[in-house]
Amino acid sequence: MSIDQSAGFDLVSESALDSDALDLLFREGRTANTFTDEPVSEDTARAIYELAKMGPTMMNIQPLRVTWVRSDEARERLVSHMAEGNAAKTKAAPLVAVLSFDTEWPEHFGTVFPIAPERAAMFTGDDNAPVRAAVGSNNAWLQAGYFILAVRAMGLHAGPMGGFDAAGIDADLHAGLGRQTFMVVNIGKPGPDAWFPRLPRLDAEVATTTL
Repeated sequence: MSIDQSAGFDLVSESALDSDALDLLFREGRTANTFTDEPVSEDTARAIYELAKMGPTMMNIQPLRVTWVRSDEARERLVSHMAEGNAAKTKAAPLVAVLSFDTEWPEHFGTVFPIAPERAAMFTGDDNAPVRAAVGSNNAWLQAGYFILAVRAMGLHAGPMGGFDAAGIDADLHAGLGRQTFMVVNIGKPGPDAWFPRLPRLDAEVATTTL
């Protein structure tokens, strides 16, 4: 029985999106492990970011930074920092995005939160370094979810990965930028044998509580 019809529940009738859109973004969206060689254009990459940036973050801080890896030289440098199981697919993907967060994100507070720019003081200075790092990291991870959905909205598939030397990537690709890498995402059209078997999802009765 499909997930949206279990126990008599009709997900599509509850949604503002049609069934095809729900499939594209959620139900048929998968983590791709192989890709075709069809390129991902600069305009498509820009569209991915333009969608992803619209998702909400705490006080609109938007700490996510995206490094698009296109050139052969940059790709080789990135691959040298990937774990063995991730290196080959990262080398072969049409486009790779390195997701990081800006460790000095409060510098942009006046731009992103002009209604109360003075609140940047809550996160600046050495005393506030731990909360600045935690808030930046947490909200960048939130934005990464939007990023993956934006990739799917472009009709592409994402292969988000851990399994890399984050410090090595930052020293190599982000030197002097104050960025901390937390995810690498391969992007493109899925190739042969792109999918592992879909793993089970928890039922609502297990994962949700109504008070």
